[in-house]
Amino acid sequence: MTSAAPLMSVEGLSKVFHTRHGDVNAVDGVSFDVGSGETVALVGESGCGKSTVAMTLLGLEDRSDGIVRINGVEDGADEKSRQKHLGTNLSIVFQNPYASLNPKMKIRDVIAEPLTTAFGLRGKALNERIIKLLADVGLGPEHLKRYPHEFSGGQRQRIAIARALALEPKLLILDEPTAALDVSVQAQVLKLLRDLQDELGLSYLFISHDLATVEYLSRRVMVMYLGRIVETGLVGDVFANPAHPYTRALLDSVPSIDPALRDNLKTLAGEIPSPLNRPKGCAFAPRCYFAEDKCSQSSPNLEPAGQDRDVACFYPIKSTETER
Repeated sequence: MTSAAPLMSVEGLSKVFHTRHGDVNAVDGVSFDVGSGETVALVGESGCGKSTVAMTLLGLEDRSDGIVRINGVEDGADEKSRQKHLGTNLSIVFQNPYASLNPKMKIRDVIAEPLTTAFGLRGKALNERIIKLLADVGLGPEHLKRYPHEFSGGQRQRIAIARALALEPKLLILDEPTAALDVSVQAQVLKLLRDLQDELGLSYLFISHDLATVEYLSRRVMVMYLGRIVETGLVGDVFANPAHPYTRALLDSVPSIDPALRDNLKTLAGEIPSPLNRPKGCAFAPRCYFAEDKCSQSSPNLEPAGQDRDVACFYPIKSTETER
């Protein structure tokens, strides 16, 4: 947790999808804080519930349970007041810039839409604000009358960032914002995000499976598995000395250009269990080299495991322990 009062505080966030095959607990009691001007990353395999967290925070999916506070103010009890409260404080940059922009709208209209809807801007004031937002992301007024298909992937993502900033949010949710981009373009977009954070004092919830980008952009990291947070802490501490076996497995599966580390590459065995049929006890136990009988009988809670570190594991890995 952050030392100062958090900008956003989430308690017991849950999302249950009711299907004909049964209930799916996509997000199961997730709690976390994001400080002012801080970047907190949420990582995990595809299907673990990362994007569902984003959708429920934004009100794009109704949450089943939980409380969200921004600057200490809790969102309303009904869905309309929730969306109004969160919509003026949170915004999102989606993964795919090719799908997130309306292909039939010129870039001026893409950015103008939230400005006219939320602030009622018109005429000169609107044009000046649009040009300023484009300048903030490295684009100029000559781009205003173009359509999305006339831009590269990196430029489209810059436009998406400008649109997200239009409502002057306190916190941006970045849902895999560079995953669909070339590596060289990824670096440019990540640098832009850091520059904007320094300039505007933004907070980020950075959702990603790319641990290298997480290390570059984030201060703290939360590791998610099957809808639950299994480890949290400062990025440098967690990546250098992971306490949860799942975190260790994620790090071991990342290729390295260092020849000395190539033999350390390991793939995580097995697949994420079906959320329709969660294992009894710890959900990671069927894939875990460290599991004992206790792990298959009861589920560990997220507990303190040192300074600025929480872990949900009965047998956390010690800093000097590499195998068992």
